[in-house]
Amino acid sequence: MATLKNTSVNDTGFLQLPVGTTAQRPASPANGYMRYNTTTGYGEVYNASVGQWLQFGANPSVNVEYIVIAGGGGGGGGALGGNQNSGGGGAGGYRSSVQGEMSGGGAPAEGAASLAIGVSYTITIGAGGSASGSLSVGSSGSNSIFATVTSIGGGGGGTCDVAIPTSGGSGGGGARYSTGTGASGTSGQGYSGGNSGLVNGNLGAGGGGAGGTGSNGGDNGGTSNGGIGVQSQITGSAVYRAGGGGGSRSTGVYSGGHLGGAGGGGAGATTTGPGTSGTANTGGGGGGSYGSGQSGSAGGSGVIILRYLSNYTITFTAGITASTVTLSAYKITTVTAGTGTVTFTVG
Repeated sequence: MATLKNTSVNDTGFLQLPVGTTAQRPASPANGYMRYNTTTGYGEVYNASVGQWLQFGANPSVNVEYIVIAGGGGGGGGALGGNQNSGGGGAGGYRSSVQGEMSGGGAPAEGAASLAIGVSYTITIGAGGSASGSLSVGSSGSNSIFATVTSIGGGGGGTCDVAIPTSGGSGGGGARYSTGTGASGTSGQGYSGGNSGLVNGNLGAGGGGAGGTGSNGGDNGGTSNGGIGVQSQITGSAVYRAGGGGGSRSTGVYSGGHLGGAGGGGAGATTTGPGTSGTANTGGGGGGSYGSGQSGSAGGSGVIILRYLSNYTITFTAGITASTVTLSAYKITTVTAGTGTVTFTVG
């Protein structure tokens, strides 16, 4: 058996490391290989546990793909009397780093987050905008946060003659009469709400979705549907999220759409029934209300979905609700509620 030895270097000269560019790194490095990288200008050591060359003294990192969706906005509350059509709530802001997919507002996916191992990062799931009372603009959704990524809550839908819709991740839809203009979305997160018009009986417009503008609530046959959400396969199957809420509609010659956008948007109210809320954990906007003092429907809560290599472990502080599954070489963690911190470790 060979004798184990420790080697001490105690002179005042130098220890010559191998020198080369990043491209000249060994093709099959082993744990503890050291060299000087002329591309970066730093000494580096190979860490086999994470499969990375690390600068001397640096912590290993994990690349995390994400979808961060904020809470959807609530639909506009009803006014008094008939034909008082309100706008749908805008979807929560949608940001994605999944390559080959899209963020909201037609923006390309962002780069994956590179997070240091053992460091705690903020994580928050935004609530949906609450159901608004009559004569009130829909409540805006709350922001969702992951590390340095913030998605903006969806804007509330407008109310007939009373309350102008609000901007957000996606904008709230306009209500008929003087509040008819839809509100704007946030660049890279969502689209604007649709416009209503100034004629008695105009439909409430659809709220904006992450993947498309809310439909206009034009007179005599407008659609008033919520804007479509964005589709992702981060969990292994194609799912739409962050659809806008539908505007409300009257019946008869003014009847039209009123459906929520694909991705959890709630339907707008009609003369025969109230609107519906955005679906929880989609960031969908709530449906607009129709007359007679109805309340607008609430927006759906947000969600954060993370995908990372399976040799890492994720840990949350108390108060976070999350679940993790393994799919091939990756773990996929879905966070559905709470606020706190998240930490990644090796193993």
